[in-house]
Amino acid sequence: MAGGGGEDHDDQVEEYFTRKRRKYLYKALYQIKSELMLFGFMSLLLTVTKEPISKICIPKSTAETFLPCKTTSTAATNVVEEEPSCEKNGKVSLVSREGVNQLQILIFILALFHVLSCLLTFGLGTAKMRRWKSWEEETRTLDYQFSNDPRRFKLTHQTSFAQRHLKFWSDHPLLRWPVCFFRQFNGSVSKTDYFTLRHGFITAHFGEGSTFDFQKFLRRALDEDLQVVVGTRLWIWIFSIFFIFFNAHGFYSYLWLPFIPLVMLLLVGTKLQVIITKMCLESRDSASVVRGTLLVRPHDKFFWFNRPQLLLHLIHFILFQNSFQLAFFTWTSFKFGMRSCFHKETESIVIRIIMGLLVHLLCGYVTLPLYALVTQMGSSMKKEVLTEGVIEVLKSWHTNAKGNKDGRKSYLTGYSPEFSPSQTVETSLSGEQELEMAQFDDSSQGTGHTTVEIMEEEKDYGKTKMRGIYNGENSKLGESN
Repeated sequence: MAGGGGEDHDDQVEEYFTRKRRKYLYKALYQIKSELMLFGFMSLLLTVTKEPISKICIPKSTAETFLPCKTTSTAATNVVEEEPSCEKNGKVSLVSREGVNQLQILIFILALFHVLSCLLTFGLGTAKMRRWKSWEEETRTLDYQFSNDPRRFKLTHQTSFAQRHLKFWSDHPLLRWPVCFFRQFNGSVSKTDYFTLRHGFITAHFGEGSTFDFQKFLRRALDEDLQVVVGTRLWIWIFSIFFIFFNAHGFYSYLWLPFIPLVMLLLVGTKLQVIITKMCLESRDSASVVRGTLLVRPHDKFFWFNRPQLLLHLIHFILFQNSFQLAFFTWTSFKFGMRSCFHKETESIVIRIIMGLLVHLLCGYVTLPLYALVTQMGSSMKKEVLTEGVIEVLKSWHTNAKGNKDGRKSYLTGYSPEFSPSQTVETSLSGEQELEMAQFDDSSQGTGHTTVEIMEEEKDYGKTKMRGIYNGENSKLGESN
C-alpha cells in the first residue's frame, strides 16, 4: 500500500512538471531521490559491516597521529569502548562501533546539506534568469528587428557589444583577466551580451532570422545540468577524504581550506567573462564592418582543454566540497560542541560559516547564470534544443523506421498505416507543437534525406509560429553546416 501511494505521488509530480514543461527538472528531482537512496545504502552497509570494521586493529602509536586536537582532552571526555580482541593485543580499533555510528550521522547530514545547497543555488540562478524572458520577448519587437536589420551596416566598434568589451585592456591578457574578474560582480550578464550570444548561437545552428526561443532552451539545459550537480562521483569522495585528513591538528585548515571552493568559483566566473571578451576580439579581427549586429562564432577553442562541459564538473566539485565543509562543521558542533578543539578559535567558526554561505550565494546569483549562457557557445549544441515532446516523437519515429527496415510490422501511435515522410503529423505532446516530415532532395549529392520542421505556437492573444529546421542527415546534432 505504501509503495503504491509513493508511485501515485511520483506520477502526480511527473504530471505537474510535464504540464509546466519542466520535464528535465523532474528528472533532476528523480536524480536527487536516487542519490538519497545511495546515501541510505551506504548507511545500511556501515550498519551491516560495523562489527568487522571495529575488529580491524592498529597500533596505538598510529592511532595517535593526525588527530584533530593537540591534547587528548576531547578523547578523555568521550570514552570509546574498544574491541576486546584489539585491547587484548595492546592495540585499538581503526574505527570503533561508536565511530561507525557517528559516520552514519555525518553521511545523513552531508546528504541533507548537498541536496538543499544544490536546490538553493539553482533556485537563485533560475530567479535571476527570469529577466531573460523579457529580453527574449524583446527580440520579437519591431524596434529590435529594425535596429538589427541585416540590411543595415555598422562599423564593428560602433556596436554595443564591442563598446562593452573592446577596451584598451582587451588585447592584453595580464589586464584582461583582472578586469574580467571584477566584471563578474557588476552585471555579469548584460542585455547586450544576451542578445549577441543568442544571435551567434541561432545563426550557427539554425540560420539567420530564426525565431528559436533561446531563453526556454537555456532553462531546459540548466534543468538537465542539475542532474549532474546533485550526483556524486568517486573522485569527489576522494577529495572529501583529503578534506578530513587536512583537518588534523597542525595544518591550520580553517585559514585556507574554506577558501578553496571560493577561489575556484571566482576562477570559473572570470574564465566565463574572458570567453565573452575573446569572442568579441575574434569577431573584430574577422570583419571591421558588420551587417545588423556583431556576429560571434561559437567554438570549443574558447574553453579549457576544448571542453565546455569541464566547467560544469568544476561547479559540481565546488558545491559538493562546500556542502561537505558545512556538513562537517555541523556534525562536529553537534557531537563535540561549538568550542571543541575542532573550532577552538573564534576565527574558525566565523570563516567556515561565512565562506560556506558566500559560495552558495555567489554561485547561484552570479556564476550560474553566466555559465548557463556562455557554455552554449561551444561547437555543438545540447540535445535540450529539442523540446521533450519532439524528442519523444522522433524516438518513436526512429523505432518505427528501424522496425520496418528489419521487416517487422510496427506502427506509431496516431500514425496511419500508409505513413509517408511527406505526411504532416499533429501531436499534443507539448500542447502547442506540430511536426512536419518533409522529403528534401540534395542536388549536390543526388540523394534524399529527411528534414524535420518543428513549429511551435505560443498563445499571446493569438498564435505566433516559430520554425527551426533540423537536418536528419547530420551525423552529429551539435555541428552546424
